Amino acid sequence: MTDEILLERAQAESLAMRACLAAGAGEATARSLVDATLSAMLYGPAALGLPHMVDYLDSFREGRINCDPVPSCERPYPAFFVADADGGIAQLGFDLAFDQLVEAARTFGVAIFTQTNSYTAGELGYYVRRLAGEGIVGLAATNANAMVVAKAGGPAVYSTNPMAFAFPLGEGSLPVVIDQASSATAYVNIVAAAAEGRSIPEGWAVDEAGKDTQDAAKALGGALLPFGGRKGANVALMVEMLSAGLSGGPWSLDTPSFREGSASPAVGLTVVAMMPGRTDGGLIERARRQAGRLQERGVFVPGVSGIDHPRPASEMLKVPRSVFEAVTRVAGA
Repeated sequence: MTDEILLERAQAESLAMRACLAAGAGEATARSLVDATLSAMLYGPAALGLPHMVDYLDSFREGRINCDPVPSCERPYPAFFVADADGGIAQLGFDLAFDQLVEAARTFGVAIFTQTNSYTAGELGYYVRRLAGEGIVGLAATNANAMVVAKAGGPAVYSTNPMAFAFPLGEGSLPVVIDQASSATAYVNIVAAAAEGRSIPEGWAVDEAGKDTQDAAKALGGALLPFGGRKGANVALMVEMLSAGLSGGPWSLDTPSFREGSASPAVGLTVVAMMPGRTDGGLIERARRQAGRLQERGVFVPGVSGIDHPRPASEMLKVPRSVFEAVTRVAGA
């Protein structure tokens, strides 16, 4: 028996929708989450596709996510959107404001969307990838509950505090998408390693006593380390200010866990949308040529390298068997 299941895209979408609805999510919430999940499965880290959806399904059923929220959005400045996700998923609030955000960016050259009171943002690359699809440069930042120490032996003070960036490369090309945590690795990678009984590299995490560990299970009881020591911790602080600071959401120190309990994490998300120069500037084509030059020199260009485009309609998506079985149980199929 293989450890992976192959699903057609339509099968994955149908399974994810049925699971979300069966877990109690409303139609609009389910649609937004499934769209973001499929985006991660096709273009993002595999762990943030269906595997991360299991966290959402558990949270729908255990009360950490408002299954049928009514997000609100105010516009205190012409190009500044302030949203409240009403305890729902971050993707829904963003999706509802998306058209206005794009219009504002095209009108003013730059626009900002900031949101609080949501569940974890999921794959952060989803938000900037959507903007790149409209020919717009995007920058996003978010936080969650504290699980990263500023230095080994210290207390957990930050979340993995990821930041994502996307630059469109024009029609017929995938955009550059950089999506990475401020920690040495993403939390979902620790969870996956612990579930599979794999060790983790030195420098990723510490155990409960604050000592470096390569045991993923002990890392879950301890904390993650920032990448690059103090420099990574500074990036985590910057992301914290952009997400929790700008949105008014809770700091990671005050944020409930997104995997246990019944309280919403209620975290922040900030997305900055920027036009790539003047409409006649040719900067997208210039960036496209630069990405090509880098690839010719053996450079890995995130979001582009190793990803087929366009994706074949008959492409099969790989899903870990344990994840497929967990989602299928919730879907009742």
